[in-house]
Amino acid sequence: MHEILTVTLNPAFDLATSVAKMVPDAKLRCAPPEQDPGGGGLNVSRAIHQLGGASKAFVALGGDTGTALEHLLRKTGLDIVIHEAPGETRQSLAVTDLSTEEQFRFMLPGPDWSQEDIARVREAIRDSAQRDGYIVLSGSGPHGASPDLYARICQDVSASGAEVILDTSGPALAHLAAGQASPPYLLRMDSHEAETLARRPLSSRIDSAAFAERLVKQGAARMVIVARGADGSVLADGTRKLRVNAANVTVRSRVGAGDSFIGGFVMALSQDHPVEEAFRRGSAAASAACMTEGTQLCLPQDFEALLKKTAVETL
Repeated sequence: MHEILTVTLNPAFDLATSVAKMVPDAKLRCAPPEQDPGGGGLNVSRAIHQLGGASKAFVALGGDTGTALEHLLRKTGLDIVIHEAPGETRQSLAVTDLSTEEQFRFMLPGPDWSQEDIARVREAIRDSAQRDGYIVLSGSGPHGASPDLYARICQDVSASGAEVILDTSGPALAHLAAGQASPPYLLRMDSHEAETLARRPLSSRIDSAAFAERLVKQGAARMVIVARGADGSVLADGTRKLRVNAANVTVRSRVGAGDSFIGGFVMALSQDHPVEEAFRRGSAAASAACMTEGTQLCLPQDFEALLKKTAVETL
């Protein structure tokens, strides 16, 4: 068993609710809100915990919202490592329009970080890294960080032998995609992010897999996964290209589906399952997350049922 450390530098206190219908310029009466910890790394740890696994969640918290989020995290039973953030932890709101089943997601900004703040958190992450473990860097970086922050963290922990799994977006993803001296073990992205990087449509799974292979060859990561929504996901590692299907489910919320994928994937790796099985379990966890309301992520009974409907093929 290998230890998993998830890292969340820009967490959120998530609220999820619903209204009868979204109408502008009106007071909308909401259903009682669900409160959950938010942010990529925390969602990965929550998914692992819900699937019966274990991880440590390194999280930067600050202010009254940070205190409330810490209380919520301790109630969920997560093993947390708190790093003091330089300001108030952000909040986010997901509202479902019951008349259309559309979901609207509002993300508030987090605190601004100085270069000294970033240097301290890099050192803290390096000190928390376990030899032969897995480190998951998921979600957005802190405000004030340069696009190379996650790449630098990969360098920081390389001596420990820990394998880094990355799921991010925007400038940080673009920087990683260009190639690194210390590439992460895995880089995951969705189709929109992949097409933005490729600067062209990736219409088929073959197109996505070829692009993932190109990223591996240019040193973005040793393994790249591109999620294609209902068409499943593709994986390239420089020697092979794989595809896993996405189980056909009724989608209630896509919040945390990608994080659940990472949770199922890294949990399988930590238990010494081969990559193909980790890929299959990641996809089943993502589909299970889509079946739950709001920010509930993947439930174990749904995961086990969908695992029987999920298979990996070679492209």
